[in-house]
Amino acid sequence: MIRICFQIELAHWFYLDFYVSNDSRLKACSIYEFAAHVFQHIPFLKSESHKLHEILEEWKEYKQSVPTYGAIILSENMSHVLLVQSYWAKSSWGFPKGKVNEEEDPAHCAIREVLEETGFDISGHIDPEDFLESIINDQLVRLYIIKNVPMTTKFSPKTRCEIKACSWFPISDLPNNKKDSTPKLKMGVNPTAFFMVLPFVKRLKQICNGAGTRRNRHKSASICEGEVHTRLRTKSVQKADSVDVKHIKKRPEKKSSKRQLFMDEDNSVVDFCAPSWLNFKFDKIAIMECMP
Repeated sequence: MIRICFQIELAHWFYLDFYVSNDSRLKACSIYEFAAHVFQHIPFLKSESHKLHEILEEWKEYKQSVPTYGAIILSENMSHVLLVQSYWAKSSWGFPKGKVNEEEDPAHCAIREVLEETGFDISGHIDPEDFLESIINDQLVRLYIIKNVPMTTKFSPKTRCEIKACSWFPISDLPNNKKDSTPKLKMGVNPTAFFMVLPFVKRLKQICNGAGTRRNRHKSASICEGEVHTRLRTKSVQKADSVDVKHIKKRPEKKSSKRQLFMDEDNSVVDFCAPSWLNFKFDKIAIMECMP
């Protein structure tokens, strides 16, 4: 069922991207609403529709446990860092990153995700031993340090409807905690917009202040900082450093779920005609039928 949920997620994105956006008669819907209809219209799944809520919760829990890898991209003088803004969380900024595929090398995952979200290839810049880590909501987040990237670099996300913007931010203006008003005063951005950045800010500033000193494998990165304090694992901090993607081998395979699946190889958008089920409205009937 978890594997099926990943496919339903892709179908949900496809519906939003190519149907809803091109036909005013269609309405957007949540993943739960979309899944409710899928379960009602497929005989194999209909018998499980009464467990839909439980199935989706299990799927979300699994997704949250998958390690995430990405990069902290720094400017030439180490004064700025590149952050990306999601289409679906427009009020927040974060580092380009994403979930690892089954048996995928962490550094390779970071390269792939950064390329998809920014269009920038870090393969020639990455040092597999130079990174920061944090445990956020019981999920390992590892970010590789990428230095000396010109601020004139043109960034162009490869994914569709995934990243709204890529922008450089002065590291000195990033908040040290969620009550730090510095970004509001200097950039007009609320400190809460940097929620996913906060666990790394203090260590990032330390690295940039000592830019002349090489610092690899920042093991303190396994500790969340400031008031973000997302739940730390009860296991020892050292174990976070030894996390290997092999620990998810027996879990359902999680294929890359980026939206480049909906583009041609030349990055041109594929035209789609309206679906034949224009009357497939998202009302409460199917949802109610999926309730236990």
